[in-house]
Amino acid sequence: MRVGVMSFAHLHAASYARLLAVIPGVEVLATDPDHARRPGESGGAELADALGVAYEADYAALLAARPDAVIICAENAAHRPLVELAAAAGAHVLCEKPIATTLADAQAMTTACAAAGVQLMIAHPVRFSPAVAELRQLAAGPLGEIVSIAGTNNGRIPHGERAWFVDPAAAGGGALTDHLVHVLDLVDCLWPDSRVRSVYAVANRLLHPEVAVETVGLAALRLELGGRDVPVVIDASWSRPDGFATWGGLTLRVTGTGGIVDLDPFAGRIGGHLNSTGNAAWIGYGPELDALLLDAFLRVVAGEAVAVPDGVAGTRSLAVVLAAYESVRTGQPVDCTRTLR
Repeated sequence: MRVGVMSFAHLHAASYARLLAVIPGVEVLATDPDHARRPGESGGAELADALGVAYEADYAALLAARPDAVIICAENAAHRPLVELAAAAGAHVLCEKPIATTLADAQAMTTACAAAGVQLMIAHPVRFSPAVAELRQLAAGPLGEIVSIAGTNNGRIPHGERAWFVDPAAAGGGALTDHLVHVLDLVDCLWPDSRVRSVYAVANRLLHPEVAVETVGLAALRLELGGRDVPVVIDASWSRPDGFATWGGLTLRVTGTGGIVDLDPFAGRIGGHLNSTGNAAWIGYGPELDALLLDAFLRVVAGEAVAVPDGVAGTRSLAVVLAAYESVRTGQPVDCTRTLR
């Protein structure tokens, strides 16, 4: 099986290439022709060489090698043209989240893949955590009627490693764009028939006021679940300090009539202090979620499974993010039912 990595712009691209390179029977190709637009950042042929994967000069050359599948790790606003190129070449697609920055792009990507007979999957590794599988079982019965959901996705601002994350044109937004979709996907994973009815959001730049996008965001949703409206609150902020020992984390608290469950997929770690870094020790253990994501995608490519989450689910999450921005602009709750039905 031949898999191409299209762009090293996203921070996860190197992880995907590294993991794919050691899977028996998988040949990895990479290209990062826009690396020159990211001066001082890792990428291009040099990064491919460091990862031990073959490098092609540009997207056309990579697709000419007829990969079975590609992983698109370009800037958010650049996803659509690359997905359309890959679909036209007959390659299945794993696309970094969020799916796009506009609904028109997201819908065009989904349509292009369907028309070409290839599958489009959105890269949400946390849903493949064994802890999420356990929570799914609890949510299906022992927790009873769900009363409320509270999620957090907090991390360091990533502009020191990838400046485009704080470029509104390239990223589509800031912390709300980067982090809301992770929790939204978990909700979609746990309750596939649920739908967001409305969203009220606030955001600011109290942290890192020097950047052009929001760095702090909070969204309150009304989730239609089992014929009832369930309140959901999500903290989606770049609120970890630059010197924090790890990138951040994601949590979910689900309260039901049968109990309360707290999910923390990144809780397994060795702690302490390291003189070498002058910081707390934060050494995670347990399954590598990117590896679980890739395993699921390769099964899709092999025809053994369907893409989950797919382009439709990715579009649904994007619609909530865009509604959150409208709420920030207007100061009012935004009805999501017109765009999410």
